Amino acid sequence: MSMQTAAAPTAWAPVAALRVPSDLGRRLDEGRHTDTVRAFVLARRTFLAGERVDMNVLASTLGVDRTSLFRWLGNREALMSEVLWSLAEPTLTRIERSTTDTGAARITRVLAEFVATLIEARYFQDFLKREPTRALSILTRKDSQVQRRYLAAVEAMLEAEVEAGRMRFSLTVHDLAYLLVRISESFTYADLITGEQPSATRARAAFEYVLREP
Repeated sequence: MSMQTAAAPTAWAPVAALRVPSDLGRRLDEGRHTDTVRAFVLARRTFLAGERVDMNVLASTLGVDRTSLFRWLGNREALMSEVLWSLAEPTLTRIERSTTDTGAARITRVLAEFVATLIEARYFQDFLKREPTRALSILTRKDSQVQRRYLAAVEAMLEAEVEAGRMRFSLTVHDLAYLLVRISESFTYADLITGEQPSATRARAAFEYVLREP
């Protein structure tokens, strides 16, 4: 994909779903599958209310059986991944469009503010506390759709800055993006990983250190 070189603000988060597509994402984007859309909206609303997204409860509320629900949405992990990214993408986009910083400062600000938003989001913290093991699996496993899309979004942001001549580094774009994603995860889920307090301030310091001029 050809990257623009225009000055900020430009948002690259939407690129992630194109680079890492999913069956559920395609069905939602097509807009023809009204049952899928209806079920997804209910699941997303349930999640935002700080409640557990239970497939049995979801099917019962919609007045269908689990087989129909599975046909519309896939399994629970696929559904939760899509719900989580449906919230992450507009958040990243909002942050990207709100900053006029460029280069390393831009990447640092976007990622640090994203971490801060996750730490402050009550519904997200409820999810982590309610299902810590499952949440980490869905969010950080190497084949996680959420992590792969987050990685793709960070890669796109880095590519744009490199092509505009505003950044240079010795790592490949993919490797640097992966390192930044892991830093983001480490400070966002610190309480679940190491027992320490999550911290956007410490995440920002780590991003600044990694992205400092060589």
